[in-house]
Amino acid sequence: MLNTVLFDMGGTLEDVWNNQETQANVMKKLQEMLRAHGLEPGCDDEEFEKTVLAGLKAYKSWCAVGDRELKPEEIWPDYYLKAFHFDREKLIPITEELANMWEVTYFHRELRPGVKEMLDGLRERGYHIGVISNNASLYNVFNMLDEYGIREYMEDVTVSSITGYRKPHGEIFRISLRQMQKKAEECVYVGDTVSRDIIGPKRAGFGAAVQIAGSHLAAERDANLGADAEKPDVIITDIRELLTYLDEVNPEMAVK
Repeated sequence: MLNTVLFDMGGTLEDVWNNQETQANVMKKLQEMLRAHGLEPGCDDEEFEKTVLAGLKAYKSWCAVGDRELKPEEIWPDYYLKAFHFDREKLIPITEELANMWEVTYFHRELRPGVKEMLDGLRERGYHIGVISNNASLYNVFNMLDEYGIREYMEDVTVSSITGYRKPHGEIFRISLRQMQKKAEECVYVGDTVSRDIIGPKRAGFGAAVQIAGSHLAAERDANLGADAEKPDVIITDIRELLTYLDEVNPEMAVK
């Protein structure tokens, strides 16, 4: 029987997007934070942005090879800011601060409408609830859950920067299952991308995988999918539709 619902964070519980304005803002903030700690880039704004984005691209390429994730203390000196050759003793102590700043500045984040209502419905029905998220910050997911006022619903939060594995790697799902003390077939995973949030849990043996449509980043992340990619059990457009789907497939837990 399905008794556990695990969620993706960005694009699912929260709406996330970025544009040229958010990119300019993060570059300005990044330079300010570096200089405040005695780290001078030594170049103009255009060259700084070009260099950081090249480091970001190099890191994403490394991640893609094995669906792995490093910690901020490795990502920033070895990839994002590698070309600047900053003093590691000055840089490493602020890498988590930089990582969290990047997540909330490069990306605009806001809670998706209906999330609290949906979570209340799951709790009323007796479901166990948790999060599995790719995130290059150790604490950003926890911070955002607190900010949105929904941390209390989550029995477990599993993050790629802590586990070292990124979705769709099976290990991040297995780690979450061990921490939730659940079997894969008891779980439903809800996410916005096929490449990470449908393929991953399907291969991990989850009982169901639900895709929520309308994510700003999903098209980019799913651009290279083949026609034979795993398919979601259902596609929803409003997060509250999850309750209707679960009541249909799992009537024993529906509210009477």
